[in-house]
Amino acid sequence: MLLDATAISLTDILLRLGAATISGLALGIEREWKGKDAGVRTHALVALSSAVITTSALSLYAEVQARGGDADPLRVIQGLAQAIGFIAAGTIFVAKGDAERTVRNLTTAASVWLAASAGIVAGAAQFTLLAAAMGFGLVILIVITGLKRLGLTRDEPER
Repeated sequence: MLLDATAISLTDILLRLGAATISGLALGIEREWKGKDAGVRTHALVALSSAVITTSALSLYAEVQARGGDADPLRVIQGLAQAIGFIAAGTIFVAKGDAERTVRNLTTAASVWLAASAGIVAGAAQFTLLAAAMGFGLVILIVITGLKRLGLTRDEPER
């Protein structure tokens, strides 16, 4: 279901971008519940923009290939992955306290990274991979929080 030499259909575009947006929204809702700065809008936009770039890269690749050219869409995904690393890193805050340093927002940075990954795989129409990743990601974010409340996991310094 990647792309062939024909133009991508509106239905396919809406499916890919919709899947990415819904994935980003789901991750963002969990962060909003925790009162984090990178919430619903941030995660949804990161996932959506990743899907747009991935879909575009694959579409351009199909067009170039159809004309006998050679292109590598993986370079676009690699560049996207590097760029989102800067955004995720920007959410991390290191504070120097009286006796120790505390690192905050690592989970939010990781969930922004997962939102970008969700956008990439949605843009590539890899919906089985998207569903599995979202399932595991939401389990990590939601279930582990429940275990923490029960005292079954350590309390992380993220606040």
